[in-house]
Amino acid sequence: MAFRRRRFADLVERQLDLFETESAGLLDDVDEALEAYNTADRDDAEELYGDYVDRVDLAREELEELRDASRLTLEEAAAEEYATAFAAAARVRFPHLALELDD
Repeated sequence: MAFRRRRFADLVERQLDLFETESAGLLDDVDEALEAYNTADRDDAEELYGDYVDRVDLAREELEELRDASRLTLEEAAAEEYATAFAAAARVRFPHLALELDD
């Protein structure tokens, strides 16, 4: 299976680079929201955690849209291989975003 993931490795890495560049503001928002939650007092923590989760969800949705745009151009078997490779690479690069990335 590792060989098949490598078939899409360059494409996925370029896409993740693009995501990181084009979504830099959103990624900064995620980091800032996490920092706000981590430094919040007990009274504000629940609301700030919700803000963090909302930003993570937005970033994950952008990752999924990026993945799906390429996935739709492939035949079914290749699309599954690509999606698996994308999810694996995204989990390594953005573990806080891609933990629940749909395969």
